[in-house]
Amino acid sequence: MRVVDTHAHLDGPRFRGDLADVLDRARNAGVAAIINVGFDLASSRQSVRLASRTSMVKAAVGVHPHDAAKVKLADWDALLGLLADAAVVAVGEMGLDYYRDLSPRPVQREVFARQLGLARDADLPVIVHDRDAHADILDVLGSEGRGLPGVLHCFSGDWGVARRALDMGFYLGLAGPLTYPGSHALRDVAQKAPLDRLLVETDCPYLAPQSRRGDRNEPALVAEVLRRLADLRGLPVNDVAGATTANALKLFPLLGL
Repeated sequence: MRVVDTHAHLDGPRFRGDLADVLDRARNAGVAAIINVGFDLASSRQSVRLASRTSMVKAAVGVHPHDAAKVKLADWDALLGLLADAAVVAVGEMGLDYYRDLSPRPVQREVFARQLGLARDADLPVIVHDRDAHADILDVLGSEGRGLPGVLHCFSGDWGVARRALDMGFYLGLAGPLTYPGSHALRDVAQKAPLDRLLVETDCPYLAPQSRRGDRNEPALVAEVLRRLADLRGLPVNDVAGATTANALKLFPLLGL
């Protein structure tokens, strides 16, 4: 089995001291590649540094909506410089978060739209964060991101939202919440969406699957998401692993597997 964890945050303090062991467990679980995703300029730089040291890790660089209000003019030039690095396979994570609202919503939209422009100029896919902002996410993608390839990571909408995103050409990223007993709408999406438009991820260290809920998440546990998806689809795990890995390579061709 070979699988890609399409969204992780391995550069933070919760992985200091045992990252080598974490990566070994990931390899033993069949993880062939991990996309480590930046959320601000500092973490984007760290993501690129990690990818430069570790062959199974690739980087995404971008600004999370929580940090949109902190972006300085010089940060845009710095992000543009990072996008030229050979380890970078995507722009993100970017998007809108109306759950915490840590940045004003108009600023979130402005920073989101600007990153879509960077991705277009760099010819890179986008990794989109959407929390309680489905309508506005789809609106910005429809106006500023038309034609851009990308994924709604850790998808949290219902089938109506999923169908509109799929119609735009987007992929849906499935993470630990797929394994939670109360995630009825998400399971419906996982069963209805075309298999060739689904990705699996951990969003580690967050959102550990049900068997480890409340603990630190890590890339090896993407296998539990994959097993739940296979159960829901009534398919062998290896078939779903092959399909989601092929999807990851199509969306992120610079993974180079």
